[in-house]
Amino acid sequence: MSPTTHPGMVPQTEATSDGILRPTLHHVNLKTSPDGLQALIDWYGVVVGAEVVFRYPMGAWLTNDRANHRIAILAFPQFRRDPEAMVHTGLHHTAFEYDCLEKLMASYVRLRDLGMTPFFAMDHGLTMSIYYLDPDGNAVELQTDNYGSWDESQAFMRSALEFRENPLGVFFDPEQVLAALEAAASHPEIHQRAFAAEYLPDPIPDIGGPEIG
Repeated sequence: MSPTTHPGMVPQTEATSDGILRPTLHHVNLKTSPDGLQALIDWYGVVVGAEVVFRYPMGAWLTNDRANHRIAILAFPQFRRDPEAMVHTGLHHTAFEYDCLEKLMASYVRLRDLGMTPFFAMDHGLTMSIYYLDPDGNAVELQTDNYGSWDESQAFMRSALEFRENPLGVFFDPEQVLAALEAAASHPEIHQRAFAAEYLPDPIPDIGGPEIG
């Protein structure tokens, strides 16, 4: 069967050596209560620039790029918020990536000035990441690659001893990282210092897991 090429789309499907076709991750689908729909629409609009493509009383589809949607939200009448969701199994977070540290921190400043503070921030070794909670308590990661290359950051994950010894990473205080960036420190220098625990927040955040950092 010959593939159909659609105008405006970039073919991204790759095949493994054993013939498995690898699709591209397209969107996430969140559940909320009917009275929580607008709050989620507003929050994702502010945080990641998502715009509504279509909505109706029981859901909405949003995008922040050329895709038809990246975030789907269902708001069926039977859905109820789980107050203990953070310690229950399931999806931990979704993530959005910036192409440089300067843009990640610019978003941090914009959100901070709007009164939106992070849940926690962490240098994972491969990324600098700042986490927020949406109105339903879903975690959302805003990140930038520490190597500027997925090939290099994947190689770090596969082979670096420091990642093997600490695969979760080290907490950092975004304000200290922002100050270092404004003092003209480079991204590699900031990453090195963050991973060496020079920008630890006080207190260390409780994220419902083992103590790290």
